[in-house]
Parts: sequence; C-alpha cells; structure tokens
Amino acid sequence: MKKIIFVFIVSAAIYSNIWAQNSYSSWDVFKYSGPGLKQIGWLATRHSSEIKSSTWSVGCETLDRDQANFSLFKNYVGELGVKHARIQSGWAKCEKEKGKYNFAWLDNIVYGLSEQSVNPWVCLCYGNPIYKVVGKDDRDINVQISDIIGNEETKNGWLNYVQALVRRYKDAVNEWEVWNEVNLNFATPEIYVPFLIMTSEAIKEVQPNAKIIGFAFAHFPFEYAEKSFEILKAENKLDVIDYVTYHPYALNPDDSYPDYEKFKALIHSYNPKLKLMQGENGCPAQLEYAFALSKYPWTEISQAKWAMRRLAGDKIRDIPSSYFCIIDLHYDIMLNTKGLIKSNLKHQIIWKRPSYYGYQHLASFFDDTVEPAGELEYSSNAYRKLTLGGFKKEDKTAVLTWYKDQIPNDEMKWDLVNLTIKSTNFEDPVYVEIISGKVFEIGTSDWKNTGDDVTFKNLPVWDSPVMIAERSIVPAKMNNDD
Repeated sequence: MKKIIFVFIVSAAIYSNIWAQNSYSSWDVFKYSGPGLKQIGWLATRHSSEIKSSTWSVGCETLDRDQANFSLFKNYVGELGVKHARIQSGWAKCEKEKGKYNFAWLDNIVYGLSEQSVNPWVCLCYGNPIYKVVGKDDRDINVQISDIIGNEETKNGWLNYVQALVRRYKDAVNEWEVWNEVNLNFATPEIYVPFLIMTSEAIKEVQPNAKIIGFAFAHFPFEYAEKSFEILKAENKLDVIDYVTYHPYALNPDDSYPDYEKFKALIHSYNPKLKLMQGENGCPAQLEYAFALSKYPWTEISQAKWAMRRLAGDKIRDIPSSYFCIIDLHYDIMLNTKGLIKSNLKHQIIWKRPSYYGYQHLASFFDDTVEPAGELEYSSNAYRKLTLGGFKKEDKTAVLTWYKDQIPNDEMKWDLVNLTIKSTNFEDPVYVEIISGKVFEIGTSDWKNTGDDVTFKNLPVWDSPVMIAERSIVPAKMNNDD
C-alpha cells in the first residue's frame, strides 16, 4: 500500500501574508507547505557575482522586438544566480539605414548583463526589411536565410552587420549562435550550412577565439542534422562550430532524453568534440492557445515542477542548459507566460513565480564545483518510475530524485517510499525541496548504509526534484525573506 502525505498549510500565515502583500502568488503555497519532515532551514542563495562559473543560462530573448523591457528585469537576472544569458542581436533594430548602426539599445543589454556578472551569448537571427527580399513583398524581420544568401547586397549587408556587431562586443561576448530553429525557418541544410560557414568565418575574422554555436534545432530533427553534417563533412568544415543547440519542447520534459542520447550519438559520429547545449526551453504558467506547449492547462505550480525537471535532468547529464525565459513576453497576439517572472502588458513586474525561486536554488547550489555522476541505479517500492542522479561536491554526495513518468501536475502532495540507492553512502544527510528551498531533517532511524548502498524509508517523493545531500555541503539559512 502506498503512503501519501498531503500538503501542510499554515492557513493563518498564508492569509496574513496575502493581506500584507494585497496580492496572491502561488509562491505562498510552496512557502507554507512541505512534505511533513522537520524543517531546519532554507537553502541559501547567491547572486551571480558570488558564483565563479556554471553552465546555467536564462533567456533574455525578443528584446530586439521590444516584447519585454530589460531595464525592469535587469537586476533579477543577477539575483537568479545564472552565469549566462541568451539574447538576440536585432539586425532590423540596429540598422535602419544601410551601413549605419545604432547599438545603444543593445549596449544597455550586453553591458547591463556584464554588470550583473552574467555572460551574454548572442543569437544572430532574423533579417532586415531595408534589404531586398528575393521574390517577396512582405519585408519584415522574418526574412529567411535564403533571402540573405540569394541576393548579393543583402548577403554583404548581413556580413557587414555581423562583423560590426562582433567588433563592438568582442570584449564582452565570445559565444555567437547562428540563427534560430533553422529546421522550422524554411532553410534546408543545403541553404543553412553555407550560411553557417560564411557567418562563422566572418565572426572569426574579427574574433579568432570566438565560440560558434550552430543550428538551434527545434526538437531533434535527425534527418535534417544528418544531411547538414554530411555537407559539413564534404566541405571539410566539421570544426566550424563548437556547440550544437537544441530546443526539446515536450509536455513531459523527461521524455526527451532518449532522443537526446540518440541525437548526441549522431552528432558525435561526425565530430566527437562538439558539445550539445539545451539552448531554449520553457513552460507556460497557464493555458495558452499558441506557441510551444500550448493547449494544456498549466499553472504556476506545474510550470515550476516542469522547469525543475528540465533543468535538473540536464544537470544530471552534464548538459549546459537555458530556461526560456526570464519574464513573460508581450507578443502581438498574446502574452507568452513562460517567464520565471510574471509581468503585465506594460512589461511591469507582478511577482517572481515559484519557478524563479526553484531555478535560483539550483543555480546557487549546482555551480561548476559540483560534478555530475550521471543516473544512479536504485530499488524502491514506489509505484511510479523515478529519476535518480548523483553529484559530488567537495568529495561529498548529493542526489536528486523525482517521479519522471508523467506530465508534472499541480498537486501539492508527496508519496512516502522506501528507496535504496546503489553504490552510494551518506554520513549525515539532509533533505531539500528544490522549489521552496526548504531544508529538512532526515531522522536517524529513517536511513541506513548497508555495504556500498544506502536505504531510506518513508522518504517523501513527488513529481518535482528533491535533493538528499550531506549536511556539510548544504548552505542553509534560518529565515526566508521573500
């Protein structure tokens, strides 16, 4: 018989807090709930300036189209604790008159991120309506790659712009992504690969040590990738890029990893030195009728669980990972609510969602001093499938675990399971719920090392990551000021 422990809520505290804020956020649900263990503190967080290095990134995209206001959320990026942020270069916004560039708007973003100790990486994507579009009357920023390379003036305009951009920011940016979701943008491999080569070579002329990021694949298009790498191989250009980015949108984030492993094997069959990076992935905070993961009844609670499972799943596999995006985006037809921060149609900040706090906890703990050890073997009486991932920090052990077999839901309940983790021992473990950051005691009678394995009984588990880690490596604080 499975044991279930439901949410514990201190009603008076919630209503007192809501009264003080004159607003309600689902963050209150996480702050005043828990798995029924004895809480001993909160996971301490760090600003990006306090973290030397990590592979965590957050999306600050679409600022070239004024769909968010960087000045309003700038400080929240550093507070999040990530070390990287993806932005888009905005050719159409920078060059409104041929040969004349206005980078003032982009200066605020690139150098603003640097002030937050966050490294910007720039996606070079979308066209410019001041240049000719072959065979088209609609001259908007969605000019395709074929339009750029199909016209000499437009091609030269693109390359001149790219080099001007790199020349301006080469001291602040050394990672350049060439276009976005090429397999969805009407560019066949025969069109994209020459474009990738010429753009990469233009970057390297100005910044020889630049890192080039290619493709930004939507999902895992195996046939497109294979054709592309065959062309690169024939041109002897397999080393023209350093990273391959992909965007694995899936209702259940855990479902993407089997395809990821196959995709990685395909790419490494051409160049084993290439690194894969999860470059854009996010989840709405409500039911939406358009864009990725739409037509599903998401909430801020299920969004937070989804985001933690995507980010934690990537970290277990040592995949550099970016969450899309830092704040809700005001598209022409709707508000895209994938943001870690809830905003309104005026780009004003309403509140930080639970997903923001959860990412803050992951980013603060799992920096580059923490080494992934991959998935762990286990046995359990749990009635659902689990992910277990191991880590080492200061030679001490940490483990992340969650239910992986279903789409994250918005229930606030934990199952009590017995769990044996193979080839893992602890000395003095504590339990951390990642979204809330709450740190809990694990009773001495509830765990035991047996040989090379460790067994926990009545361990609260749910469909979002929890961490079991040595007490000595868990930086805890007594109060939560949020």
